[in-house]
Amino acid sequence: MNKRNPWPVLPLVAGLASGLLTGCGSETGGSGGTGSAVVMGMSDDVLATDPASGYDPGSWLLFDNVFQSLLSFTKGATEPGPELAKQCRFTDTRAMVYRCELKDGLKFSNGDPLTSADVKFSFERILKIDDPAGPAIMFPMLGTIAAPDAKTVVFHLKVPDATFPSKVASGAGSIVDHRQYDANGLRTDHKAVGSGPYELDSFDKEQAVFSVNDNYKGTVRVKNSGVTLKFFHGDRTALKQSLLDGGIDIAYRGLSASDIAGLDQQKDDKGVDVIEGTSAEVQHLVFNMKDPVAGKLGVRRAMAYLVDRDALIANVYQGTATPLYSIIPAGIAGHDTAFFDTYGARPSRAKAAAALRADGITGKVKLTLWSTPSRYGPATDEELKAIAGQLNASGLFDADVRSVPFGQYEKEIARGRYGVYVKGWVPDYPDADNFTAPFFGKGNVLENNYGNRTITGSLLPATAAQSDRAATDKQFGRLQDIVADELPVLPVWQAKQYAVVRDGVYGLEYCLDASTVFRFWEISKS
Repeated sequence: MNKRNPWPVLPLVAGLASGLLTGCGSETGGSGGTGSAVVMGMSDDVLATDPASGYDPGSWLLFDNVFQSLLSFTKGATEPGPELAKQCRFTDTRAMVYRCELKDGLKFSNGDPLTSADVKFSFERILKIDDPAGPAIMFPMLGTIAAPDAKTVVFHLKVPDATFPSKVASGAGSIVDHRQYDANGLRTDHKAVGSGPYELDSFDKEQAVFSVNDNYKGTVRVKNSGVTLKFFHGDRTALKQSLLDGGIDIAYRGLSASDIAGLDQQKDDKGVDVIEGTSAEVQHLVFNMKDPVAGKLGVRRAMAYLVDRDALIANVYQGTATPLYSIIPAGIAGHDTAFFDTYGARPSRAKAAAALRADGITGKVKLTLWSTPSRYGPATDEELKAIAGQLNASGLFDADVRSVPFGQYEKEIARGRYGVYVKGWVPDYPDADNFTAPFFGKGNVLENNYGNRTITGSLLPATAAQSDRAATDKQFGRLQDIVADELPVLPVWQAKQYAVVRDGVYGLEYCLDASTVFRFWEISKS
C-alpha cells in the first residue's frame, strides 16, 4: 500500500487553538489489581505485539492494555483526554503545531523512565518502518517531532489536522521504550515493553497472559489481578463450548449470531449473560474500479438495487447487526443515508435491469464475490452466499462465492485480481474522518483503484482542518453523495458489539463502545 499521501495546505482556520485544548487530567499512581484473574476467549488472532506493525482489532486490544498513549478515550467518550500527558493542545490557529507536556515520574513496566525521547522515538519509528500491516497510514500529516526537554514533545504537522489528537489517542499512538525497540525494524520475539495497566507475560499461538503493571501511572484502576486471553482461531464452536464448560469466563468476538441469540434465550439455564454494547464496526462490499466486470458502473448500480440488507440481517445475522446505508455509521457525527436515498431499501429488479442496459449490458453478469471469514467474521461466507443468491434470483447475474485464507486474500487484492470483495472496518477513533480518509483518500487501504479529486483535493482536507466537528456535516454529506453515485463501495451492515460472560463476571458494559477500546481493567470476577 502507498501510505505517503500528503494533503494540500489549507487556509487559516480561526479559533482552532482555543477550541482543541485537550485538558489537564488528574494523576493516579498505581493501578490496583486486587481482584480475581479473568480468562477471556476470542476467535480473532492477535497479528502483532509490536505497535509499529499491528493494525487489526486483536492487536489493538493488546496495545490498549499493554501500552499507553499521550491521550486516551475513557469509557463512553468520543473525545480523547489526558493519559501519559498532563495536557496537550494546538499552539497555533491552523492545527499544525501540537504540544504535549508529560506527567511526572512515568515509567515503563521494566522500570525504565518514560520521557519525551520515547514519544519522539515511537512516532518516528512507526513512520520509518512504514510496515504494510502497520498504522503508519494514519500519520501522513506528521512532519517533524521535537523533544526540547524530558517532559515536552512538539509535533509539527505538514497540513492542518484537527483529528490528530484522536489519532494520537488510538493504538497507533502506543509509546514504546526506545532502549528495547529497534528504530529500523520490527520486534520478532513476541514480547512487549509498555507502560499501560498490564504487562505481557507471555504470548504464543494458544494464548496471551497479562499481569498487572505495578509501574503504571495513569487514569484507570484495575479491577482484576490479571487476564489470560485464549485464541480460538476462528473456531466459534470451540469458543462457545469453552464458555459453557467454564474454560473461559468471557467469550468476545467470534460467536455466531445464532449462538448469541440462543445463549440470550437460555442464559438463566446456562449460567451466562449476554452483554450488548454499541459499535461503529462496519462492513462493505468493495469494487475494483479497474476490473472488467465490477469496474462497470452499471454492474455496481445493479448490485446496489438488488442487495437486500434487511434479509441479510434477519437470516444471516439474526438481528445482531443493523442495515447500513451510509459510509459513516450511525452514532458518528456526519452520518446520513445517502445509499438509502439513492437506491432505496427494497430491492428493485426493474431499476437494476435499467442500470445494466444503460451501460450496454444485456446478458447475465458473471461475477465472483471474494470472502475471508478468518478476518471478517465467521458469518462472512454465509453472508456473501446470500448476496450471490439475491443477485442470481433477479435473473440478471450469475454470481458465485470464493473463500480464501486472509494472507492470500490480501495479496490477490493488491494484485488487482478480485473484482468484488468484502472489507470490514473497526475504527481507529470515533470520527467521520476515520470512515472516509482511509477509504477515499490518496493511497486508500481498500486498494480498489478509486480516486476522486473533489474528495482528495477539497473535502477531506477541509474536514480535517475543522475544529468544530459538527460543522463538517455538510462536507461529509457531499462526500457520501459522491460515493453513493460513483459506487467504489457498497455499505452492507453496522455491527452491534457482544460479549457473553459467565455468572459472577462484571464490567463488560464498559468495554463495548464506539471508541473500540476493550478495557481489561474494567472487568471483575467474584
